[in-house]
Amino acid sequence: MNHSFKIMGILNITPDSFSDGGDFYNLNDALSQVEKLVKDGADIIDVGGESTRPNSEQISANEEIRRVIPVISEIHKNFPEIVISIDTTKYVVALAALDEGATMINDISGLGDDARLAELASRFNAGLIIMHIQGTPQTMQVNPHYQDVVGEVFVHLNSRIELAQHIGVQQIWADVGIGFGKTLQHNLELLRNLEYFQKLNVPLVLGISRKGFIGKILGIDDPKERDVATALFHSLLIHNKIDIVRVHNAKYLNQLRILNEVLNQISLLD
Repeated sequence: MNHSFKIMGILNITPDSFSDGGDFYNLNDALSQVEKLVKDGADIIDVGGESTRPNSEQISANEEIRRVIPVISEIHKNFPEIVISIDTTKYVVALAALDEGATMINDISGLGDDARLAELASRFNAGLIIMHIQGTPQTMQVNPHYQDVVGEVFVHLNSRIELAQHIGVQQIWADVGIGFGKTLQHNLELLRNLEYFQKLNVPLVLGISRKGFIGKILGIDDPKERDVATALFHSLLIHNKIDIVRVHNAKYLNQLRILNEVLNQISLLD
């Protein structure tokens, strides 16, 4: 355990996200949540206006912009030290967000919906998170299938990273996409082999917060009751070099980060 990680706090400006839909749908509630996430240790706020839960309904770019841009503008004004990420697959939404002060694009489609997101990231010198998904949020959990989940996810991510680099993106992160077109066994296989993805030669993002596979393993139906289990899972995975952990509850992950740093100091003294 010789590395630290950044905490990305999730802010869903949606009525229908799987664990907190509607909770932060108005501006004041959203900003209160940002304040809490920052106080609890978040380094990055990932703002999303369209739910990507299984079977979620797609919304227009105009509606997505209406939801996220006022929030991003206020975060940029009130929390200038915080990195703002826009969680979108749409070019016009990402452009509007970057214009308002966002400096990262979190693309769950991994450039599959619109490769111009890489051009945007290059033009604004913004970070780009490339995630793996099989199918779309509407179809991804309908019998996901792989011959070799680790190998296939690796090859796919590698090709998208090379595309982004060719376009000129300087800061790229990869995300194996836990829960996005994967069964419980697929998720566990990917988590068991996280170290293999170091061979992509870009920093990694991990998003397991409140995910359904945690609920299945532990029999926790309410996603909001999975925060402790989320932190425990991260503690089991801490030996992997993850650069960013994406979570709903920053507090527990910040405590884990502090404990990890203390343990590192102790080991240095041995």
